[in-house]
Amino acid sequence: MDDTIQDASALIIDSNANSRSLMSAQLRDLGVGTVRQTPRVKDARVMLEHQTFDIVLCDYHFDASDTSGQDLLDELRREGLLPYSTVFVMVTSEATYAKVAEAAEAALDAYLIKPYTSANLAERLASARLRKRILKDIFEAIENQDFETAAESCLARFKARGKYWLYAARIGAELLLRLKRFEDAKLLYDAIIAAKTVPWARLGVARTEVASGNLQKARRTLENLIGELPDYADSHDLMGHVQMEQGDLQEALKTYQTAATLTPGCLLRLQRCGALGYYAGQRAEALRMLERAMSQGLRSKLFDMLSLVLVGLMRFDSKDFKGFKYAHDALASAMERSPGSIRLQRFDLVFRGLACLLERRVGQALVIAREFTAHADAGNFDLEAASLLTALWIRLSSQEVELEEMMPILKALGMRHCSAKASTEVLVAMTEGHLGAAEQFRECHQQIFSVAETAMRHSLRGTARVAVELLIQQGGQTRNAKLIDMAGLVLKRHADKIDDADELAANIADLHNRFVKPMAGEPSKIRSTGGLALRTSTAAATAA
Repeated sequence: MDDTIQDASALIIDSNANSRSLMSAQLRDLGVGTVRQTPRVKDARVMLEHQTFDIVLCDYHFDASDTSGQDLLDELRREGLLPYSTVFVMVTSEATYAKVAEAAEAALDAYLIKPYTSANLAERLASARLRKRILKDIFEAIENQDFETAAESCLARFKARGKYWLYAARIGAELLLRLKRFEDAKLLYDAIIAAKTVPWARLGVARTEVASGNLQKARRTLENLIGELPDYADSHDLMGHVQMEQGDLQEALKTYQTAATLTPGCLLRLQRCGALGYYAGQRAEALRMLERAMSQGLRSKLFDMLSLVLVGLMRFDSKDFKGFKYAHDALASAMERSPGSIRLQRFDLVFRGLACLLERRVGQALVIAREFTAHADAGNFDLEAASLLTALWIRLSSQEVELEEMMPILKALGMRHCSAKASTEVLVAMTEGHLGAAEQFRECHQQIFSVAETAMRHSLRGTARVAVELLIQQGGQTRNAKLIDMAGLVLKRHADKIDDADELAANIADLHNRFVKPMAGEPSKIRSTGGLALRTSTAAATAA
């Protein structure tokens, strides 16, 4: 073992008390300074979210849980909650060896097959920690959010075929995707496939195709991968994302349900299926999955509070006062932990409005709906907020109250957010069969499409300035992020032919800063439901 082992901290995750005691003794014999243990994946997830461990020993199978050790690792890695510097060792039986060995090619640092000796454990830990030390410059750059430096270090090691170049190539490809350097990322993934055909590298190729906007090519790549490896859940995740972006909610739901079936304990997939099931009209199944997610990880960082609001809406519709109150109380607890969250405050407005309707205080519910509507002028009022505001107004309209103001409000939401088929279908789903509202959202989508099409014709005919002016005018009027971004792209392409390009660029930048930006005071990570980004981000403000 290296000299710093006495400063290391370790977490043991195993449902068997004897196994935990044995592993704890083995780690202490190797010199590990701090050893903690837990029998449940649910508790381990929270511990790993709030504390960094140098070493994690995790059993693959848990008798009392649908979640496997691999499910836990996948979730933590996917959400960036497990530092690259942590050594994650999976402990498995001979029966599950094949699955763990395949996973080791991707994100695992090491694995042990039961029964194993202290010497086996020492060998695996020493090797993994050596690799962490050799690649320390990469991990430190990542921890410092210096992704460019980390990516360049990975590329340098890859080109020199230095020690652990294949491992560095995997990390580098992920970083290059984040940095939108798609060609460089694809180069690494192709090299990894050539060196050793592994599913995560082929999935990486599909991810670069999605990120580049080539959804049809990505779909073909994924169809081939799923055909060869039907049990590889991550490929189903990305396929569901592609189908969602193409507006095919029902097919996306089936794909995500397959991924959730393969990993029944995965908190993220449960919520994704539940939310998409809600939008697709499968409410009973949606409620089952979202409430299961609540029971498994309500206090986890992986739990998305949007799930509570969707449960609240379904409990309201079924007049389940007790279930509605439970979801509202859970949100109240979250608000106590994050009192400055605008997102949670908006969720609370939905709950308060629905509570008034349950108590037949329609006038007060109308006041709350108007208060929520006032938020719609904000730059950070995204698709998620628009969908929930729609849901509240629709339920108000079912109370036999004349609401002449509702349709103009929904039209403004549609003109801003119906940029693509996927976002339009989400809003249509929230109309709960209100034909007028649903038709209006689809008309908004057609109007935005017509504006974009007209601008492209001007651009192709050599009147790019007219195209940019049209997009700026319509983007400012509708606050539609797609039109604003499109104005910037057209101007960038034809700037040398437009005399007042700088002035137009300033106008576009102003619109972008006002209407295409992350929610103030919120995490920068984009929340997604069913593979569709529902929250605004400067990096990904619009659907294709």
